[in-house]
Amino acid sequence: MKKRFCVAIHHTLALFFLLTTACAVQAADININGVVGNKALVVIDGGKPRWLNSGETTAEGIKLISVNGQSAVVEFGGKRQTLTMGQNERLSGGASGGAGNQSVTLSAGRGGHFVADGSINGVPVQFLVDTGASYISFGSSEAKRIGINYENGQKSFSSTANGVVPTYRVKLDVVKVGEITLNNIDAMVHASDNLPVVLLGNSFLNRMEMKRDGEKMVLTKRF
Repeated sequence: MKKRFCVAIHHTLALFFLLTTACAVQAADININGVVGNKALVVIDGGKPRWLNSGETTAEGIKLISVNGQSAVVEFGGKRQTLTMGQNERLSGGASGGAGNQSVTLSAGRGGHFVADGSINGVPVQFLVDTGASYISFGSSEAKRIGINYENGQKSFSSTANGVVPTYRVKLDVVKVGEITLNNIDAMVHASDNLPVVLLGNSFLNRMEMKRDGEKMVLTKRF
C-alpha cells in the first residue's frame, strides 16, 4: 500500500465531475462572514471559515461570482443568489425530472489511481480511492486540520511497514465527494501520520454503485 501512496503523490491525477441530468436537488448552508476586495470569507455547512476569490468554486459546488461592498453573489446548482455579510442562507441547486441519484465521474491518472476533490465536515480535502481500505483513513495532522479530536475515538492498533501504530475510529459528520453527500460516516485516524493522503475507503464506497469503464469510474450513491 505504501508504494501506491508514493505513485499517487508523484503522478498528476485528473478529476472530472459529471452532473447527471436527473440529479436530486442539492443543498448547502453558507454564511458570508466578511468581504475584502474580490474575496469573501465564507462558512459552508458549518465548517471552518475560508476565503474564496471571485470565480473560485468550492468542493461543495458553490461558486463565488462577484463581491460588491458588503454583499457577494454566489452560484449553486445553476442558480445565482446575492448574500449580504452576516447572512446565513440555505442554497438549493436545480433539479430536472425524476428523483435520480447523486453521481460523480472520476478519471484515472497514469498510475491507474482515482482521486476526488471533496470535503470532510466542510473542510476541503483530496481523496484517493482505495477499495482495500475498510474506512476513510487519514493521519493525525490531517485530522487536526479538519478539526477532529480523534483521541476521543475508539482506540486500536494497526500493523504497518513502520511497525504497530495506534489508530482511532471516529465519526465524520458530513463527507462530500462531488455531488455525493453522506452523513455520520466511520473513519480511521492513524496517529503515526504515516498516511500522506486521505483514503476514500469502504465506509464510504460500500454505499456506492461503482462502475469502471477504462480510465473512467462512476460512483453513484445507493443509499
